[in-house]
Amino acid sequence: MTRTITPTGHRGSLRTLVLLLLAVIGALLASAGPASAHAALTGSDPAQGVVVKQAPSQVSLTFSEKVAMNDDSLRVLDPRGKPVQTGTPGNLSGTTYAVKLKSGLGKGTYTVTYQVVSADSHPVSGAYTFSIGAPSPTVVSGTGPVAGGGTVGALYAFGRYASYAGFIVLAGGAAFVLACWQRGAGVRALQRLVVGGWLTLTAATLWLLLLRGSYTTSGKFADVFDLGLLGQVLQTKTGAALVSRLLLLAAAALFIAVLFGAFTKRDEGEEKRDLTFGLAIGGVVVAAGLASSWAMAEHASVGLQPGIAMPVDVVHLLAVATWLGGLTALLVALYRAPAETPVEAAAVRRFSRSAFGSVVVLVATGVYQSWRQLGSWSAFTDTRYGQLLLVKIGLVALLIGIASISRRWTGQLADNAAMVDADAEAEKERVTAAKAPGKHTGSGDSQRAAQLARQRAAMVAARQKRLRDGDANRFGLRRTVLAEAGVAVVLLAVTTWLTQTEPGRTELDAKAASSSSSASATAPSNGALTLDMPFDTGGTDGKGVVSIDLDPARVGGNEMHVYVQRPGGRAFDIPEVKVAFTLEAKKIGPLPVTPDHITTGHWSASGVQIPMAGDWKIAVTVRTSDIDQVTVSKNAQIG
Repeated sequence: MTRTITPTGHRGSLRTLVLLLLAVIGALLASAGPASAHAALTGSDPAQGVVVKQAPSQVSLTFSEKVAMNDDSLRVLDPRGKPVQTGTPGNLSGTTYAVKLKSGLGKGTYTVTYQVVSADSHPVSGAYTFSIGAPSPTVVSGTGPVAGGGTVGALYAFGRYASYAGFIVLAGGAAFVLACWQRGAGVRALQRLVVGGWLTLTAATLWLLLLRGSYTTSGKFADVFDLGLLGQVLQTKTGAALVSRLLLLAAAALFIAVLFGAFTKRDEGEEKRDLTFGLAIGGVVVAAGLASSWAMAEHASVGLQPGIAMPVDVVHLLAVATWLGGLTALLVALYRAPAETPVEAAAVRRFSRSAFGSVVVLVATGVYQSWRQLGSWSAFTDTRYGQLLLVKIGLVALLIGIASISRRWTGQLADNAAMVDADAEAEKERVTAAKAPGKHTGSGDSQRAAQLARQRAAMVAARQKRLRDGDANRFGLRRTVLAEAGVAVVLLAVTTWLTQTEPGRTELDAKAASSSSSASATAPSNGALTLDMPFDTGGTDGKGVVSIDLDPARVGGNEMHVYVQRPGGRAFDIPEVKVAFTLEAKKIGPLPVTPDHITTGHWSASGVQIPMAGDWKIAVTVRTSDIDQVTVSKNAQIG
């Protein structure tokens, strides 16, 4: 007995799906706050490369956005590679985080390493050095596993690719069946395709959930099965998004069961139209919910205008699925659909129209996303994100070019398909007539008639397949759709890579902040400028380090001290030291300064005048003998 699903039942199921989606969206929105996508280190104290006279009590780092930290996120290693931080990292204020240091630290070069998770779910790590008293050799190496890299990073990237591919095939394949070719719901190859998309997305989501802990912390494959890390992941925004995706996939399984079950058994009529409408609404709700699990946990959820960016990202992903997923379904239909259920030219034309609409949506949403993530034309060429985006734009243009050829084949396909269908229909009627036995036909005659009818049906199917395979227009359409699918695979890989790449806007801001920070190289407390410059005059006993202290490093009069030390850190008395200041951007200088010798390895000058603020080049000429001298220089922001 066939069970009838009434429209009221559809509306009840749809209401449940809508409420589930709203609950998921509400939970994710509650944890999504404004920030800039992909955290970047924009400042530190002590600064990178600086030489401080006294050991600091703590090390602080400032990021471009708030980040998530654990106990080992911020470490400070002495020249021998031993940790010297105490306690756990804490938030000082805003986006600045600090860790306390042990007291009584000796002279030498210290390494600061950080490993945090940005608000858009991506791990960010790095390291820099500063020195106490004087630079020294260090045994610290960065060859171990790091967050976001190594084997775990590669496996996580593959899982992201598989999840996008699964969603596109699942959503796009189902949309193709409902909107373009409803007869395809009974085609086994299309059923396997959509179910395969569901299985791929489900497996990839579980895979990402399992890898997430190691991916954002140690980067070690052994930690993949650490249940403690898994518990921490479930408390994060990304973990909530992955769990929500799994819940929505349960609803998607119900949708697939109805689409390939009750829907295929309904005859054309009002009941099937009601079921189609219910499936269409329910499918859009579930697909939008699945797309939201990406939008609300990654780039779109942070940065500029997240309230606009998240819906735009959802629409963008749905358009991608409609286009590329439908393209995959069309390819399967053209190659794998049985001869008795061939894909009609009308279905191809309907898909062509939906693909065109998807491309229009993709262009509109893509322009907004590009502006949001890049912020300037120069970011297209000056950042890795911009360069990848140019590759993606090129692939989309190529895909559109191939699709235009497919549209021409589609137009030419209609006439020939109509003739083949008419011929097949006539042959089927003859077979049906042959199957009907006369009133006085004996049992043996009836069996022979049935056998003959089966043979004729097989011949009709074979003949129809030969006619369709011999159709040059259909053959051309197959080739162009296959080419489109090949480009789409590469396009999806580039898109996945883009989602893991620091946006161009953030990268340029971080470079500017880093450049300013390294140029200024200021001491933490009083604003005095300290520059350290190794030198080698080439003569005997000609190596050392010259340090420049400029206080207060502002426009106007400054106090300058020059210290010269041997490589071991002892004071180094040399015949002569000269200093010159040049502001190359304004073509000012060089302004010479000849400091007075105070004591062994120490020179000083008062009232050193800096006429304006800017990026000044400070050049120091060191003479270690009558004939051996060298000039070393460094840039610093003064004023």
